[in-house]
Amino acid sequence: MSGVRVLVGTRKGAFVLTSDGKREDWQVSGPHFGGWEIYHVAGSPADPDRLYASQSTAWFGQLIQRSDDGGKTWEPVGKDFTYEGDTGTHQFYDGTAVPWEFTRVWHLEPSLRDPDVVYAGIEDAGLFRTVDGGQTWQELPGLRAHGTGPQWQPGAGGLCLHTIVQHPTDEDRLFIAISAAGAFRTDDGAKTWQAINRGLKSDGIPDPDAEVGHCVHRIAMHPSRPDTLYMQKHWDVMRSDDAGDNWYEISGNLPTDFGFPVAVHAHEPDTVYVVPITSDSLHYPPDGKLRVYRSRVGGNEWEPLTAGLPQENCYVNVLRDAMAVDSLDEGGVYFGTTGGQVYASPDAGDTWEPIVSDLPSVLSVEVQTLS
Repeated sequence: MSGVRVLVGTRKGAFVLTSDGKREDWQVSGPHFGGWEIYHVAGSPADPDRLYASQSTAWFGQLIQRSDDGGKTWEPVGKDFTYEGDTGTHQFYDGTAVPWEFTRVWHLEPSLRDPDVVYAGIEDAGLFRTVDGGQTWQELPGLRAHGTGPQWQPGAGGLCLHTIVQHPTDEDRLFIAISAAGAFRTDDGAKTWQAINRGLKSDGIPDPDAEVGHCVHRIAMHPSRPDTLYMQKHWDVMRSDDAGDNWYEISGNLPTDFGFPVAVHAHEPDTVYVVPITSDSLHYPPDGKLRVYRSRVGGNEWEPLTAGLPQENCYVNVLRDAMAVDSLDEGGVYFGTTGGQVYASPDAGDTWEPIVSDLPSVLSVEVQTLS
């Protein structure tokens, strides 16, 4: 029977949760790297036992850990992320020009085809790649050299490159998102990039139609429809049907369209999930009710999913990298909260249960479906 491995990054370590295909009983391994912030843990689609973790603290800096046995054991690999060429500048909140810095790795995206190739999105807004399993990392400098780079400003969480989406068949096409600069696409293997923010409206910047400056929180794609992208923005849930060239709003009947994650069902490309929170200053569910919202028609029409989720006095948040899906037949959905719970639904969101309840604040959730 197939199994599931859930990879959880938290404020104080990484955890590996495993179950068989029934997804009823879960084994918890961890904390790995206890006391360290683990911004992201990701598994290779090409080799499920190859895992990578972004480990950091303000005191000791950044380190990448690698496992070759599904998270049973780990070894530190390369930690040198060096920018190429002119350091340049970007804008701070008040418009002051400040140098680019390296703070941490927010997101790791292993190649779909080669377990030794991984993309890393970092703060400040850099894209790196390793081709030797994490031993060495090279910047892909075309992104930061984009002509709008000096206009990029940090969101509340920092100037972070937090989303990397690979095209399922075209190795040269990548999508990335930066808070708060916007979404970008490359069609030539990261040599050059174009901003793909047409249709986004952002009240917090002087020009609501600006090419960059939009605070994109997350982008998701279904591999069967690589030109259709879903976006959770700083206010507004958006959709593009032309690979990001144009966006339109699909917030519909959501109680609030502010949130961080967005995910797409593994087998149903029109089934989309978001987790609304009250506002950009109140990072908790509306009315203290934790609800995942699902659209089965690609947006606009949304239904609340509440069975098994707390519907009173719940004031947790779900961060941008903390929701994922499995590819088993019924389609499992998973998310983690800042209160340390990881919830799972084995039936596409109809019912939920906490598979672990008392972890440190959850930063990321990824899921591997195992044969």
